[in-house]
Amino acid sequence: MLLDPEKESPSRVYSTMIRAITPRPIAWVSSVSAAGVPNLAPFSYFNGVSTNPAALMFSAVNKSDGSKKDTVRNIESTKQFVVNIVPHSVAEKMLVTAGDFEFEINEFEKAGLTERSSHRVDVPSVVESPIQFECELMQIVNIGEGPLAANVIFGRILLISIFDSVLTNDKIDPALVDSIGRMGGRDYCRTTERFTLG
Repeated sequence: MLLDPEKESPSRVYSTMIRAITPRPIAWVSSVSAAGVPNLAPFSYFNGVSTNPAALMFSAVNKSDGSKKDTVRNIESTKQFVVNIVPHSVAEKMLVTAGDFEFEINEFEKAGLTERSSHRVDVPSVVESPIQFECELMQIVNIGEGPLAANVIFGRILLISIFDSVLTNDKIDPALVDSIGRMGGRDYCRTTERFTLG
């Protein structure tokens, strides 16, 4: 099969990309609206991009009507966010936060998750997440326009909060984190099965 993005619908291209680019780590992004209402949503176009300065990125595609997602609107307004890592134990609650809620709805409450104050930003972290990256906005790069166009958000990492419960010899132990990744469609994977090379 050959797929030419210029000749296919954006939804077909999106569906193909998320099934081909796997597994993808999940940025469970908490943000706050200008009115102070917390928001929480998962994004699987996510990765680290630099260590000097420490920085990461995630991409939030526009809604089907072409409008920006609440997370993007919040970060544009406050310039802060937190990326929480998703452990398998709260995968179902993470999925609840992926719902299309009205603006100014608190997804922490909808999913039955616990907020905690962050150390360096005025955005709550997810207590149920063992690792959090507290970030300030560096820049947003808009790619395309309309439905499924992207808003690529780059954040400078101000602080990484790691629960002692996922450390072995002062290093993050992936078996203890048990993070999940996104595959295609409704499929996810766990980091519990690994192999070593070299």
